[in-house]
Amino acid sequence: MDKYDIILSDEEQFAREVTLGVIVKQPLTGWYYLMPGMFIIDFLRRTTAISRYTKHFMFPRRLAIDGARDLLKGYEKAAVSSRIVAEIENWLNSLHLYSPQLAEAQKHAIDLLITHYSKLLDAEGNSHNELIENAYTSREAYEAHVSELTSAEAQIDRANIEKMGNNEKLKKKLQMEAWQVEIGRKKILQNIF
Repeated sequence: MDKYDIILSDEEQFAREVTLGVIVKQPLTGWYYLMPGMFIIDFLRRTTAISRYTKHFMFPRRLAIDGARDLLKGYEKAAVSSRIVAEIENWLNSLHLYSPQLAEAQKHAIDLLITHYSKLLDAEGNSHNELIENAYTSREAYEAHVSELTSAEAQIDRANIEKMGNNEKLKKKLQMEAWQVEIGRKKILQNIF
């Protein structure tokens, strides 16, 4: 498997783990366990949630890794950036979520990911963890990247909340997702450094 596929596969697995972590933290009511066949409904609910979250989690990451690969191939940065901006706008419009703030927040996160993926694609290694270990010279360097990315993702969440109105259910969902992402990133950090 080449580095591109290794990175994408690991990011998709990370998204699934985040979703399952969120689902596990949401308690089900007692009657849920008493009704026959509810395990099928629960399975379908989990499958749908995983698919939906993975799709949204991976969209900017696919743009970023494609952008990083194009830059490493020698494409002009302005052309790559222009294509990414257009794809972000199309994606947000298709979800009826477009706002200049949300588009800018997505672009900022993607720029951080492009830098990260460029390092990974340039590093030696046969696994995602090896690529991270070889791309970042120290735990502190990788923590700095994670901190910047976390801040950018928090800005995306704030822009989403602003666009969709002050919805408490959405806020709680985004907080739970952010918390699960943080837990997952801490595990990655512990496994590598």
